[in-house]
Amino acid sequence: MQQYLLGIDIGTSACKTALFDREGNVISTAAREYKVYYPKPGYAEQDPGEWWEAVCLAVRQMREAKQIPTESIAGIGIDGQSWSAIAVDKKGEVLTNTPIWMDTRAVGICREIQDRIGADALFSLTGNPLQPSYSTAKVLWYQRHLPEVYAHTCKILQSNSYIAFRLTGNMTQDLSQGYGFHCFNMHTGQWDEAMCEALGIPRSFLPEICPSHAVVGTVTETAARECGLSAGIPVVAGGLDAACGALGAGVIHPGETQEQGGQAGGMSICTDTYRADPRLILGFHVVPGTWLLQGGTTGGGGVMRWLEREFGTYEQEEGKRQGKSALTLFNEAAEQIPAGSDGLVFLPYMAGERSPIWDPDAKGLFYGLDFRKTKAHFIRSAMEGVACSLRHNLEVAEQAGARVDVLRAMGGSANSLLWTQIKSDLTGKPVAVPSSDTATTLGAALLAGVGIGMYSDFEEAVKCTVREKRMHKPNPEYREVYEKTYRIYRELYPQLCELMRKEQADSKRRKR
Repeated sequence: MQQYLLGIDIGTSACKTALFDREGNVISTAAREYKVYYPKPGYAEQDPGEWWEAVCLAVRQMREAKQIPTESIAGIGIDGQSWSAIAVDKKGEVLTNTPIWMDTRAVGICREIQDRIGADALFSLTGNPLQPSYSTAKVLWYQRHLPEVYAHTCKILQSNSYIAFRLTGNMTQDLSQGYGFHCFNMHTGQWDEAMCEALGIPRSFLPEICPSHAVVGTVTETAARECGLSAGIPVVAGGLDAACGALGAGVIHPGETQEQGGQAGGMSICTDTYRADPRLILGFHVVPGTWLLQGGTTGGGGVMRWLEREFGTYEQEEGKRQGKSALTLFNEAAEQIPAGSDGLVFLPYMAGERSPIWDPDAKGLFYGLDFRKTKAHFIRSAMEGVACSLRHNLEVAEQAGARVDVLRAMGGSANSLLWTQIKSDLTGKPVAVPSSDTATTLGAALLAGVGIGMYSDFEEAVKCTVREKRMHKPNPEYREVYEKTYRIYRELYPQLCELMRKEQADSKRRKR
């Protein structure tokens, strides 16, 4: 019987599942959406129970669509969004919604910890700045504001490890997601008990660390009934979505770089040496012996989804008539606008901003409006603004000594030939596009393939499965106009950041 690998992706807006054969061909896919809750300014949280419900529904839909026998699934890999802090009790019951990577409620706690322990001491151990979006601050927020939750917490899980727990009954922590905690030693890949004590995070909260491709258990009878799977299927620990996406895009060697075009934007540069910079994010890759130097921004593909939701009613209706998606029509409209969007420049700081400015008070902005601007200008400018944020992170990474040759694009944004070309033109880097829609779930599945021995190593896994679909090269014709766009982009935030912070502080005072 043909054997398949199942990849499960716990994204910000939806769970995606995909089944692959050994050659990386997609056999079947499915997706189920869930909500992000914004109960207060600075809050962004999700219900892990809704993730599990989405997994069960998507797995059943994916398998039943192609009548896949459950016994043909040889292994399961899971990837997930970063910096969750899922508090579970001894029975594995979730005690509260988890703040997600966009959540910035713990700004004050971060400042207190930095003053008490020292930003340098934290950074030298973990290779990452202490920011409210990381898991560390969220656990300490529970301690201060949800003492009942904190008192009953047995473990803190990440998004992928929570799904692994629901599948296997075992609570785990993979290596690639360790970077969310500032008691994680980025040099050794182990928990640092002295820093746990200094931070006030009990070591018992943190599961033992295991490689991303390690088998952590098998599907239980209960999970099998809920998901429509067979009991006994091996499940590997899985890893960070960006790291699995990098693997699924073929990024496994130093200098190879993944460009992320999902809900968030950013890049991940593979390196075989520890290379930290406080303006960026450093984590272990899911590929043993390597790290990923990352730039993570809040404005990625989610910007286009926001534009469609708020301003795309016509395109949604017209798309039904033409048999096209609203985003396809957005893309066609943006193609009619010249490079540089006639001077309209966009800051994609839609939920504060992560690297490289690390400002939870940063705001999105369109600059350069006049009566000549159309909806199409806004669409193209949004694409260019996200590309500017990518360039900003790449420049900082190269200043830190990382080498970037070719970007390997993944995520839904890579389906747009225009947007991908804009990223190439604005960064000055060639952009290769493998199977963009399924790179992340493929990476998760490849972890399972290596873990169960379907592939001898990651080299074989990538060689068997990753195929380049197209290549974009920078167009020198647009260099001058994009240099101007980028210059304005870089000047806007420094001139407005104090105003943004003042407005945010005033807003918080008014709500008290």
